Amino acid sequence: MSGLARLLAGHTGPGVYHWETAEKADVVRHAAEVAGWRFVALDTWQIEDKDSFLASCAAAFDLPGPVPHFDALVDGLHDVRGADGAGVVVLWEGWAPLARADRQAFDVTLSVLADRAELERAGPFAVLLKGPGPTDTDLPELDPHQH
Repeated sequence: MSGLARLLAGHTGPGVYHWETAEKADVVRHAAEVAGWRFVALDTWQIEDKDSFLASCAAAFDLPGPVPHFDALVDGLHDVRGADGAGVVVLWEGWAPLARADRQAFDVTLSVLADRAELERAGPFAVLLKGPGPTDTDLPELDPHQH
């Protein structure tokens, strides 16, 4: 069973994971939807600054209004849920440019996403940082046996 399948089946807990995979976003979306999870695609390949990143988050998560600072992202993510208590899986492609260009914003982002994942009353929430990037993130691997 793949790491994604384990996550969607509830055998792996919610959280923020690094995921080395060749799976396309459409495949992940389909798997999430079949499992009843909400899928969010966060594509930030062209983003290297906090303000652009927060604007991208507002669009990806369909938040009601602008996200001018991380506190607004925290508040907005509290309302991001799957239908009928199902989970939310976020596929974050292009995380490395922000991590390299603005490490402080990246680290705060990881903290915000991890805090949302721990918010049990809002339902399961998992973030998958897809592909290579800085290796000093200390994130668990979704598929640790794949290396």
